[in-house]
Amino acid sequence: MSTAVNDRIDVRISTEQKELIKYASELRGFKSLSEFVVFCINAEATKIINDNNSMLTSLEDKRIFVNALLNPPAPNDKLKKALRIAKKFNGNGTNDLDT
Repeated sequence: MSTAVNDRIDVRISTEQKELIKYASELRGFKSLSEFVVFCINAEATKIINDNNSMLTSLEDKRIFVNALLNPPAPNDKLKKALRIAKKFNGNGTNDLDT
């Protein structure tokens, strides 16, 4: 299935950048420099979008996450116990939490 080509992007790059990109394109066996550039841009754009969406998929997820960072719950008994054990293990006898 081919995609109709109906839009254009113009960019200005240095001669060195063009030669580097052209060489990489040839190494990968692309028919043209344009084909290589479109392939790479599309792949990177897709990766960026997937990375952004993979952890927090909705605005509500993002709101909950930020709210948890800004308003963390008070430590419960299990967390306080874990901190005491960790401090004993690390040799740090001080405890900043009420125990």
